[in-house]
Amino acid sequence: MTGAAKADERDLAERFDLRRLDAAFLEDPYPTYRALRRHHPVRRLADGSFFLTRYDDIAAVYRDSALFSSDKRSAFRPTLGDSPLYEHHTTSLVFNDPPNHTRVRKLLAPAFTPRALMALQGRVEALVDDLLDRAAERGRFDLVDDFAAALPVQLIGDMLGVPQDEREPLRGWSLAILGALEPVLTRAQLEAGVTAVVEFKDYLRALIAARRRRPQGYDESEILSKLIAAEADGETLTELELLHNAIFLLNAGHETTTNLIGNGVEALFRFGGERARLQREPGLIKLAVEEFLRFESSNQLGNRRLTRDAEVGGTAMAAGTYIHLCIGAANRDPRHFADPDRLDIAREPNRHLAFATGIHACAGMSLARMEGQVAIGKLMARFPALEPAGPAVRGGRARFRGFTRLPVATGP
Repeated sequence: MTGAAKADERDLAERFDLRRLDAAFLEDPYPTYRALRRHHPVRRLADGSFFLTRYDDIAAVYRDSALFSSDKRSAFRPTLGDSPLYEHHTTSLVFNDPPNHTRVRKLLAPAFTPRALMALQGRVEALVDDLLDRAAERGRFDLVDDFAAALPVQLIGDMLGVPQDEREPLRGWSLAILGALEPVLTRAQLEAGVTAVVEFKDYLRALIAARRRRPQGYDESEILSKLIAAEADGETLTELELLHNAIFLLNAGHETTTNLIGNGVEALFRFGGERARLQREPGLIKLAVEEFLRFESSNQLGNRRLTRDAEVGGTAMAAGTYIHLCIGAANRDPRHFADPDRLDIAREPNRHLAFATGIHACAGMSLARMEGQVAIGKLMARFPALEPAGPAVRGGRARFRGFTRLPVATGP
């Protein structure tokens, strides 16, 4: 790298502001992440928070849940106020600390046992085959709307026991609720998120009441009944916890899985050699999905708050300091991943942080992996000449990285 290039990179790192992200960053954040790792790996932002980009620093934060709190009540109050959106994000599993986090996670555990996942795999395969049959009839389709998003919405609809003709609002609700987690929240995003929580809660109340009236007759993959009946150490979910963790299941399992599939397929388009390799060796699909998760992490950002004064990444920080964990940067840290900006579908080891680690490691990671393996594996096998059929459109969000549009053609 020339002296001028180094100076430009340093300037890029010094100008970084999480609240002033431009279109170029949202399209491709990795040059900025690289500049931050090299020049300001523990970057103090204007609001006093810190932005971490090194793998080791972020992994250390994840491992110490006592020092680094996931409770977001004080962080969300200024932007979300006393809204239903605030109620949701401070009640669901992900933004809580022990002992409440431990209790709720234990109650949700039956939904993600190996037996429960085995019961779901056949359904995932059937859903994927059906979606691919429809794609074959059309010849051209949007990989996001018609495949990558359709699969998890249908699966989670099954898991929650939502009737087929009532599933249309699910994706919109999820996108609106998660959209309110962006670093900068617009009035429109706030209003859309609040409306989504209210409508989804109202819908779930009626669904739960019906399930309580008729608790029998559902197959193993339907988990709403399990959550209603869940008990561990004499504890059950409160009504509010039941509602918000059912919403959480949709949110956690929908957009990140959609992004995994879309990001993975688009990466194979860019790295044609790796695509050919996967088609020659379809058994690589498990490793390939891990590489898609590393290379284009569906969730790019996490957050924690310090519970006491401490040194983080060599920098002294006071109790209460808010810390941004840049998962997307950690997963391209050259100290842990050789040639990190290259897709390598057989990369081993591949200890990425796409699902976090520690007590907050994603509860549904095994389900997401299975969906990605089935969806991308079957898609590549069914349409070996699959190709882009128009410009791909990124979602334009900093936290959740994926596409809103990815037109493709099945080929000859």
